[in-house]
Amino acid sequence: MTNLYTHQDENIAKTWLIMAVFLCVVVAVGFAASWYFNARGILYVAVVFALLTNIWSYWNSDKVALALSRAQPADEREYHDLHNTIENLAITAGLPKPRVYIINDPAPNAFATGRDKEHAAIAVTTGLLAIMNKTELEGVLAHELSHVGNRDILVSTIAVVLVGFIAMLSDIALRSMWWGGGDREERQNPIAAAMVIVVMILAPIVATLLQLAISRRREFLADASGALLTRYPEGLASALRKLEAYSAPMRHASNATAHLFISNPFGAHAKSNAIARLFSTHPPIEDRIKALVG
Repeated sequence: MTNLYTHQDENIAKTWLIMAVFLCVVVAVGFAASWYFNARGILYVAVVFALLTNIWSYWNSDKVALALSRAQPADEREYHDLHNTIENLAITAGLPKPRVYIINDPAPNAFATGRDKEHAAIAVTTGLLAIMNKTELEGVLAHELSHVGNRDILVSTIAVVLVGFIAMLSDIALRSMWWGGGDREERQNPIAAAMVIVVMILAPIVATLLQLAISRRREFLADASGALLTRYPEGLASALRKLEAYSAPMRHASNATAHLFISNPFGAHAKSNAIARLFSTHPPIEDRIKALVG
């Protein structure tokens, strides 16, 4: 039976799985490029690159996520109530107080990041602070703190860096092919060239699927954990209704960090059709509300 503790263990296993798949994908891209360009050194560089990126992403992925979201440290005097609310909820949850960040954006949203509970951070938009009342804000912050307690943040944050690197590496390899290079025999062999191109195109697709494989169930579990933390499910349910009603996207929405946020940062158009909802990183908000109030 799944509970908070088994979910935490699953997230540790998922982190290792994501890193292993990333290593395999980068090696595949490196092998295809080395074969096409007849340069074995490319494969060796790809392996070293993958290993170093895995290590670097573990220690710095939170900084990347915060930078991509344009988050800035929240001044304790200016955002005194926000700091107090997070500190009180963290004490209740038995967690260290995470670092607090502000995103200057009218769209209401929030996310948690970091490699563990000792190095966690929570970022909220100015729009969230503007439209949420006290109980609704507590519900959102409890949800994000639950991601910290459930160890969701390590899996989610590492995916930001690794998915981006795979897409970038594949793009560089494809551009190199278009501009020439490679063994003459391989370039004149359309089947060989097609196989290499397929590998290059599939790499970012696999990376995206890897990102989507971060179970959407984690949002339901964070909702439930947050409701237990505040002892008031209706607070988070009311906050989700307001998030659903706001249709505009965030100013600097990014596919790399979309799965981190409590609601889809691309706004209403991100759920406008069945296909978009199928590949969304978030479960439908109405389903989350039903689970909370039910």
